[in-house]
Amino acid sequence: MFKNLFITAIALSASVQANTTITGAGASFPAPVYQKWTYTYSEENPGTQVTYQSMGSGAGLNQIKAGTVDFAGSDNPLTPEQQIENGLVQFPMLTGGVVVIVNLPGVKNGQLKLSRDVLARIFLGEIKYWNDPAIRADNPGLKLPKLKITVVRRSDSSGTSFIFTNYLSKISADWKKKVGQGSSVKWPVGIGGQKNPGVCNNVARTRGAIGYTEYTYAVEANLTCAMLENADGKFITPSQASFSASASAADWKNAPGFYMELTNVPGATSWPITGVTYIIMRKDTPADKKAKMKDYFMWSYSKGAATATKLNYVPLPESVVELIEPIL
Repeated sequence: MFKNLFITAIALSASVQANTTITGAGASFPAPVYQKWTYTYSEENPGTQVTYQSMGSGAGLNQIKAGTVDFAGSDNPLTPEQQIENGLVQFPMLTGGVVVIVNLPGVKNGQLKLSRDVLARIFLGEIKYWNDPAIRADNPGLKLPKLKITVVRRSDSSGTSFIFTNYLSKISADWKKKVGQGSSVKWPVGIGGQKNPGVCNNVARTRGAIGYTEYTYAVEANLTCAMLENADGKFITPSQASFSASASAADWKNAPGFYMELTNVPGATSWPITGVTYIIMRKDTPADKKAKMKDYFMWSYSKGAATATKLNYVPLPESVVELIEPIL
């Protein structure tokens, strides 16, 4: 009896030791789909538990550099030099859209048009009221109230902020000179919100507010999105189709370290603020864990694609996944 119990204990111990836990943390931009993926994968593969904590791209990068997580999610791509310096490797996971959300009484989703010049001047604090002549010029027939504009931006280090400020730096010489781009910048005006949900919450409860967030959060919170002027001078509605149009311009074969910017790309139907969200790993990841992580990421690209599409993200085409697989 004792012999059988001993054998059973050894078997149970081996079973526990065989289980693998993979931890990830970082960007809130892809968090809705990452949380679905980790849950479903862990259910389908009981020997591996994958978790992801949404805390912002900056916090995720700090965690992976410190080695306290197995992978980081980031919308702020590292240059090849930064990857080498920190012993890291990055690869794209998804593309998606950063959208401009507003809280304007009487204005419905997709009715408000914001030109490139107007958008930059609002976030610079130069346009202060919604009935400003510059806004009205783009929106003839739309009743715009004399309501103070309240800018809402991220208070944490954020890849979504990197994508948004990267775009503003491309369309406005004043923004580039006075503020610039980054995951954390010195905002000229506005109130802060923690992660994408924080920005959405502040916009939702503040009349006259304007902010930026990943599209899925705007949809889930039922917030009003503005149409934006793209590089071809067309006013575009945010949608998976317009995000895909921007992503189609990506030349991944000639992107060292998979560094890519998809903001302000040409194309009549391209959404102007499209971003790439990345996975960042340590090069010194143990081989056995790296193999488990590869299985998870390849599952995400294939079986997880339908979930990503349902949540309004754009999965990577198979040709790009084929470029990524050898480095995993």
